Amino acid sequence: MTTGRRVGILGGTFDPIHCGHLDIGGAAQAALDLTRLFVIPASIPPHRPQPFASSYHRFAMVARAVAGRPGWRVSDLELRNEAPSFTSSTLQRFHERGYAPLELFFVIGADAFTEIDTWKDYPKILDGTHFAVVSRPGCAVRELPRRFPHLASRMAPAPLDALTQLDTGPLIILIDAPTADVSSTAIRRRLAEGQPITGLVDLGVQQHIEQHGLYTSTISGRRGNDQPPHSAAGKLHGES
Repeated sequence: MTTGRRVGILGGTFDPIHCGHLDIGGAAQAALDLTRLFVIPASIPPHRPQPFASSYHRFAMVARAVAGRPGWRVSDLELRNEAPSFTSSTLQRFHERGYAPLELFFVIGADAFTEIDTWKDYPKILDGTHFAVVSRPGCAVRELPRRFPHLASRMAPAPLDALTQLDTGPLIILIDAPTADVSSTAIRRRLAEGQPITGLVDLGVQQHIEQHGLYTSTISGRRGNDQPPHSAAGKLHGES
C-alpha cells in the first residue's frame, strides 16, 4: 500500500447522525489509515425526502459526534450550496482544492453502495475517488462482487495486501466490519413515540436532540427547522 495523504469523505443527511455512521467511518479509518475524515452533511439529498431537522441542527449534531475523534472534521461544503448535494459535485470541489482522486476515499455503507448505479455521473464517478465500502447489517460487502460483476475487477477486500496498488487507479475497497444496526428513521420514530435512544447515538448528539426537542412529532409533521439553515460554521458531500 502506498503512503501519503489519505482523505476520507463520509457524507449523508445525518438526520440525525447515529452510531452506525460512526462505526462506518471508524472502520474505514482503521482499515485504510486515513489521515483525515471529513463528515459532510448534505444540503438537499437528491434521493431522499427533505430532512426533518434544519441544516443548523444537523451540522451541530455532526460537530458534537466527531468531537474528540482524531482526524475527524465536520465540513459545511454542501450546506453552503442550496442545490441538490450530488457526490460528483462534492468530489469536483475536492479536486479543485488540490486533492487527487487517488488521495480520496469515499466512505459508504454497503447498503447505500447497492444504489451506486442510480447516482449522477455513474460510472464516471468511480474514477473520482476510491470507494471504501463497509458492511451493514443485512448487507455484507462479500455480496457486492456478485451483485456488480462488471465492477468485480475493481474490488479489493481489506486489509489490502502488498500487491494491491492504490496508485494505479481508484479501487472499490471492501471492508467487512461490524456496524451498529440502527437507522435515522428508527431513531426519529422512537423519539416521536417518546422512547429512549440511549446507545443509538453519540451522547453529545442525544443531549443536543433533547435540549432542542428535535424529532418529537415527526410522524404528524416536521420539527427542528427553527434555525437559519446556514447559521452554523461551515459544509462538505453526496447521495447517501
